[in-house]
Amino acid sequence: MQRVVATTCPYCGVGCGIRARRRWDGAVEIAGDPDHPANRGRLCSKGTALAETLGLAGRLLHPLWRGRPVGWDRALAIAAAGIRRTLREHGPDSVAFYVSGQLLTEDYYVVNKLCKGFLGTANIDTNSRLCMASSVAGHRRAFGADTVPASYGDLDEAELIVLVGANAAWCHPILFQRIERARAAHPGRRLVVIDPRRTPTADAADLHLPLRSGSDATLFAGLLVHLADAGRIDHGFVERHTTGAAAALAAARAAAPTLEVAAEQCGVEAAALRRFYDWFAESERAMTLYSQGINQSTSGTDKVNAIINCHLLTGRIGKAGAGPLSLTGQPNAMGGREVGGLANQLAAHLEIDNPAHRDLARRFWRAPAMAERAGLKAVEMFDAVADGRIRAIWIMSTNPVVSMPEADRVRAALERCPLVIVSDCMRDTDTARTADLLLPALAWGEKDGTVTNSERRISRQRPFLEPPGEARADWRIVAEVARRLGFADSFAYGSAAEIFREHALLSQFENDGRRDFDIGALAELDADGYDALAPVQWPAPRGRPEGTERLFGDGRFFTPDGRARFVAVTPRPPLHPVTAAFPVILNTGRLRDHWHTMTRSGRSPSLAAHEPEPFVAVNPADTDIADGALVRLASPHGAAVLRLRLSPEQPRGTVFAPMHWGATHASDARIGAVVNAAVDPLSGQPELKHTPVRLERRRTRWQAFLATRRRLGAASLDGVAWAVAVTPYGWRYELYGDERPESWEEWARRVFPEARRATHWLSYEDSGAAAFRYARLVDDQLDACLFVAPDRPAIAREWLVGLFAEASVRALNLRLLAGQPAPGSPDNGKLVCVCRGVGERAIEQAIRRERLDCVEAVGAATGAGVTCGSCRPELALLLRRVQEPVGSD
Repeated sequence: MQRVVATTCPYCGVGCGIRARRRWDGAVEIAGDPDHPANRGRLCSKGTALAETLGLAGRLLHPLWRGRPVGWDRALAIAAAGIRRTLREHGPDSVAFYVSGQLLTEDYYVVNKLCKGFLGTANIDTNSRLCMASSVAGHRRAFGADTVPASYGDLDEAELIVLVGANAAWCHPILFQRIERARAAHPGRRLVVIDPRRTPTADAADLHLPLRSGSDATLFAGLLVHLADAGRIDHGFVERHTTGAAAALAAARAAAPTLEVAAEQCGVEAAALRRFYDWFAESERAMTLYSQGINQSTSGTDKVNAIINCHLLTGRIGKAGAGPLSLTGQPNAMGGREVGGLANQLAAHLEIDNPAHRDLARRFWRAPAMAERAGLKAVEMFDAVADGRIRAIWIMSTNPVVSMPEADRVRAALERCPLVIVSDCMRDTDTARTADLLLPALAWGEKDGTVTNSERRISRQRPFLEPPGEARADWRIVAEVARRLGFADSFAYGSAAEIFREHALLSQFENDGRRDFDIGALAELDADGYDALAPVQWPAPRGRPEGTERLFGDGRFFTPDGRARFVAVTPRPPLHPVTAAFPVILNTGRLRDHWHTMTRSGRSPSLAAHEPEPFVAVNPADTDIADGALVRLASPHGAAVLRLRLSPEQPRGTVFAPMHWGATHASDARIGAVVNAAVDPLSGQPELKHTPVRLERRRTRWQAFLATRRRLGAASLDGVAWAVAVTPYGWRYELYGDERPESWEEWARRVFPEARRATHWLSYEDSGAAAFRYARLVDDQLDACLFVAPDRPAIAREWLVGLFAEASVRALNLRLLAGQPAPGSPDNGKLVCVCRGVGERAIEQAIRRERLDCVEAVGAATGAGVTCGSCRPELALLLRRVQEPVGSD
């Protein structure tokens, strides 16, 4: 019997609906849910490939205490005893929890309740601190609460959309495609992209402003001045519904008295800036969408408020097609905010520094030890682990040893901490390697609960797979520990539905409409009603179960006087300027087909094929190092070794490196170790987009490409640096080393795992050229191959990986050792279109051969970009690169 389950995607904050179909043989098919309003059936490349990530390989299936299996009773007793002892000996603030936007709202709720209401500490923070804390702080300053005003439906109505600090084509592709469809249907609508890099998003824009890194607040200060001088102030709205406009405008004039001054400080052409300012001034329906390029800054909160100021001044908020919209990074970053996932919040958008709010939560929870002050934010928390103030930490569903700034310090701190508990679904992560106690948690497809997307839409995540091994829901693990700590009556939950009802009841408790978060209409859902819950946008107070699409249309905000607050913003430069020792700026971010630290996306051969190796993008004018060379990227905090990629899209004086690789996928590529830990003083969000670094050639004795049907063990790679990616038939490695083995053939025979059937060996060595090539065939199929050279071997990697699918390669012996297909043979090159398996070389050849001049023509000729559409921006980039080769003027 086939079963279809409606659930939600576990990747970004768009919150796409998914239909998972479980076939009779256990296989799972994934499709977009046409009834879900966030995506209407569309999925990006990551969502499309979700079925490839569902296997049990690498899963943590049983509790482990210092590497040894223990039963759940023993594991829970160890956790409870360790927390109790730490509380007794060192006090409540010696205990901390670091949680994740990958948790469901019900998980988040239970752990926050335990920490803040029963252990007496607010030392619980979330990896969402790294992606949207500045937006939260900006909302609270302007609106009185962490309220997102707009909805995705507004994208269909907007005359002007401004994307700032957001590569939405890669990071929020379903929303970006929605914008593109609206523009195609209404050719007069405009898209402006504000980003130092020429990203795939910028390629699609009507106007790209490549502003100087960190100058966003100045740009929007200039816009505020221009709107005032152009007579675009909505005086009625400003006078009736806001305060502080005069002070904010005076601060903006001091920062950017003229458009020319703003242009000079932002490093953009004055004519281009004027065009943007004029477009914004004349567009009644204008939206500003922003993400990590704004938030991840030491002045991120001010940048958020500089954007909001422009919408308040013009009254372009609370109206169809108008307003600011924060694009959250994770599937439940918003849900975590709803239940107090940040150290300076309480559940239901109550404020921990408000005595009345603390008293309300205390009475509702009947909490015996209510936290009285905000806890430590993420960077502060790991500083406290390092200096011994925190003696026990529980990390849930996140990998801070990779994702945190100054990640080497984080790893060292955890290795010294007396008690580290890690709940995760994966056995081997950088963070799990530091754990004393490992607890097996459920993964996507097994979890049952809710998530909230970037437009305040609550959706169900429903299970369609059975829990493997002894894995348990995160909320259940926490509740069991709470019971062992003596709080059984307050944590006697039997289901996620019970937790959700309590969460909804708290949101309406003594809420007379002055608090924004209210889902009282959902507080009486029984188990069947919870299971059938349709996506709904909060607030959904009692009597309004259909929810609320848009907020602030009545001009009423959640401040004490009901008025929105302008914030006087004085732009500040990034905290760490470049120096002679560290002369370029490192910017970090996501790639199209990878996700966070790759514990999920790294399991998908389709996704891994797009970018199988860590790299750093550099403008050709900034280096004399050759494209494809290995380089060492260093800061005062740490270093990473990456493959150099010359990119004219990269602005001069800056480099870009993706955030995804940890020690499970590369030996020396953790970019978090390089990034500085400077934070915004209000939000505590780190400045992940601006770290001064230097770039230098990483010289090696040899480099190699290796592919095999079985992953190599750690002992095989002892003394060798590496990066690994999964393929449809095994694994591919890029290797380099400083010492050559005495015999490459002996090394190869030792490294490759033993085959169980008869083998045939092929090898070639040129000692003069320091080159070695080796292949092993098992029953005429390619089982493993190795190509060694002084520098990166010049071979057709994708062709070689594809040979593992062939029933016999015996006739290709010479070509196999050459590492190149015969002339005229197909070699697609690096994968671009995941859905159709179309590679970069095939697309470039089609563009040249058929003189293609648009993305639609490329799709018609090659099939690329016609399914999920995630690769369409990259197709546009390839079109331009064929016409403007790297290095051209």
